[in-house]
Amino acid sequence: MPLAIRFLARCDRTVAQVEQFLRSKGALPGQIRYTIRRLSDLQYLNDQAYAQRWVERRLVSRPMGPARIKAELQAKGITETVADRVIADAFREVGEERMARRALNARQRHGSRLTPAQSVRLLRQRGFDEETIDRIVMVACSSDEG
Repeated sequence: MPLAIRFLARCDRTVAQVEQFLRSKGALPGQIRYTIRRLSDLQYLNDQAYAQRWVERRLVSRPMGPARIKAELQAKGITETVADRVIADAFREVGEERMARRALNARQRHGSRLTPAQSVRLLRQRGFDEETIDRIVMVACSSDEG
């Protein structure tokens, strides 16, 4: 357990990351289960709280859509159920369209204006859904014409 606590002291981790770390250090399955259970009971490990903090930081530093966020959370070992719940809560507060506009505005501040095709490509890469992309690009095109 002291090894896991030192691992957690460096930065926030998921249950899956701690399990993988302990396995890589040669811990037995029973030791891993006990350690994970104990760390969870002590609130050192909580995937829901980890995901909430991670999503909040990610949306501030690099605006992206739900699909991209979900893929990144799952790569960190967060279950689909927890990821879906956290993402729904986050986007209920900020709104996907608002986040998509922020992604486009941030990109345009760093260079020239994006064409509609470039805007679509950027928003797809950032994980926004097609309906949101269509609405954002349509509004941007109509404001350029006016």
